[in-house]
Amino acid sequence: MIRLDDVTVTYPGAAAPTLRSVDLHIGEGELCLVVGPTGAGKTTLLRAVCGLVPHFTGGLLEGAVTVAGRDTRTHRPRDLADVVGVVLQDPAQGFVAETVEDELVYAMEQLGLSPSVMRTRVEETLDLLGLVDLRRSPVRDLSGGEQQRVAIGAVLTAHPRVLVLDEPTSALDPAAAEDVLAAVTRLVHDLGLTVLVAEHRLERVVQYADRVVNVAPDGTVRSGSAGEMMQHSSVAPPIVELGRVAGWDPLPLSVRDARRRAAPLRARLTDALGADGPAAPPTDAPGPADRAETATAPVAQLSADAVHVRYPRTWAVRGVDLVLHGGEVTALMGRNGAGKSSLLWALAGAGPRASGRVTLADGTDPARLRPSDARRRVALVPQNPLDLLYLTSVAAECRAADQQAGAQPGTTARRLESLAGTIDPQAHPRDLSEGQRLALVLAVQLSADATVLLLDEPTRGLDYAAKRRLAQLLREHAARGGAVLLSSHDVEFVADAAARVVVLAGGEVVADGSARDVLTASPTFAPQVSKVLHPIDLLTVAQVAAALAVTA
Repeated sequence: MIRLDDVTVTYPGAAAPTLRSVDLHIGEGELCLVVGPTGAGKTTLLRAVCGLVPHFTGGLLEGAVTVAGRDTRTHRPRDLADVVGVVLQDPAQGFVAETVEDELVYAMEQLGLSPSVMRTRVEETLDLLGLVDLRRSPVRDLSGGEQQRVAIGAVLTAHPRVLVLDEPTSALDPAAAEDVLAAVTRLVHDLGLTVLVAEHRLERVVQYADRVVNVAPDGTVRSGSAGEMMQHSSVAPPIVELGRVAGWDPLPLSVRDARRRAAPLRARLTDALGADGPAAPPTDAPGPADRAETATAPVAQLSADAVHVRYPRTWAVRGVDLVLHGGEVTALMGRNGAGKSSLLWALAGAGPRASGRVTLADGTDPARLRPSDARRRVALVPQNPLDLLYLTSVAAECRAADQQAGAQPGTTARRLESLAGTIDPQAHPRDLSEGQRLALVLAVQLSADATVLLLDEPTRGLDYAAKRRLAQLLREHAARGGAVLLSSHDVEFVADAAARVVVLAGGEVVADGSARDVLTASPTFAPQVSKVLHPIDLLTVAQVAAALAVTA
């Protein structure tokens, strides 16, 4: 179905190819998972398959890419539209219609399908992806996760033979991600759909994959079965890392497989930790349980009282009370559309607030601060990184950030390198991968060293190593007395980075407690290690390794 024969891709002005001598054959009805570090070339591989490379992106493509017998050198993306459905990293950029229903219909209209067929497929897709209640909603008013489901639905209605997905679950809550992946897997098994998916949250996808394709930083590609590739992959989900620590062979790819082997490991951990389980918090940052033990009460760096956010068609936030203390990393969780982003923008003073009060430690409302002052007090990293990037090169963005923050020259560039490795300083931000753009915005906002950091889905496009570095940066910020509130569906990152978790539902706070208590109490938000080792309350592989080291 998909063939790449000796494919090399070099972008204009690039010093080296992004992909090198790639030979790959993907058969009909395969679900193929593409993995690799941030910026390695996964998106380039996907774009080559659908013809966007080189017809849209420019550059030089050597070798041949064939999809369903069509050579992408002679078939432009429009010539592949009836065969290949594509959902790229930022689905909102691909929307052409006003409402959800119209967006689902658009591709079928371009293919000339009859109204009766279109009506049937729309209803099937609305049910398949849980979009029935949103069918007449404007797509621009949806949350990031809801937009992602609409984008996937819009390509499924055309019944393509090949589906190309670039981080399809990055903005989805765990339950919605499971539903979408289950639907895609069902289409693979029942209809022989061929799926090529790039994803950083491997814990969600790897158990479904027939094959894994690993893109290395030098652009070379290896492929094999999921079990074979995970044996030595530097990019691996927590369940695989846990198997390595425990010495399991073969390595498990799902929680179910791991639990079947976990009894001896649980026994060892029980001996190491004592019958009552772990007493230590899951991260180095102090949590709510630690406050009573400190000599000085932590400073309330930001307080929200009865905050309401209303849009023309809905109440997004309803009477939220929240205090962010210095020295604390707090995660904001909840299903798509729960009001998390709306709350973050209201707290930053940059979004609408129907009523309620938001104050900083000195009583100032962030909404009343000048932008230059606000950035030094409250820094917001939005869900879409391009909202904050306006210059023509990475180097220019870094220089401007240093100047605006009054930081030493090179501060932002060094922070960017620590998060995402080496990036061409002359590259345009729009030409970066989603993860690289996010890392750039994180570096820009962190350079101001604002007391309060607000981050909306800060791990989209980041590999596991980059997420560990980000978690460490946030803990260090908290250790200096800062407060961090991050909105995320990435339960593994939350388990590593946060000491406290607040859960929103319907715009209201429904849970607020330590990360260990909130995450382990929820089958939806529990990380993989917690699910495998239940009832032992450990959240991360690092905690397991530390506990086992005590008995070594």
